[in-house]
Amino acid sequence: MSGDDVAQWRKFADQARSGELYLEDEQAARACMTACDERITALEDMLVYAQRAQNVSGFGDFHMADDLVKMFKTQASGENNSIDTIIREHIEVVKDMGHIMALSIKRITGQDVTNSVNFNTNTAAMG
Repeated sequence: MSGDDVAQWRKFADQARSGELYLEDEQAARACMTACDERITALEDMLVYAQRAQNVSGFGDFHMADDLVKMFKTQASGENNSIDTIIREHIEVVKDMGHIMALSIKRITGQDVTNSVNFNTNTAAMG
């Protein structure tokens, strides 16, 4: 996912907050919120695996082995294109999607669901 994709979903979320963008179908919005919740849970699980991937070893006592360890650690974490950075970007996009759905439901029904859906409790820990 590119920075442009993240920025585009952030823009959509801002448009939803201002009332410019929303779904007109409550059932669809609720289904999307459920999907967002499930996706965030899956992404959080992936993030745990990505963090585990930082513990690289077993290549031997060669200089090349040290280079491989550094390369794999860099791919796992700490770089702009590392797997943990990409997963966090995806989480942010799904959070924005969930907020759009919650705002759509509020607009349709008058019911504020932002404090009752799981995706908010899951994403609160992610920052």
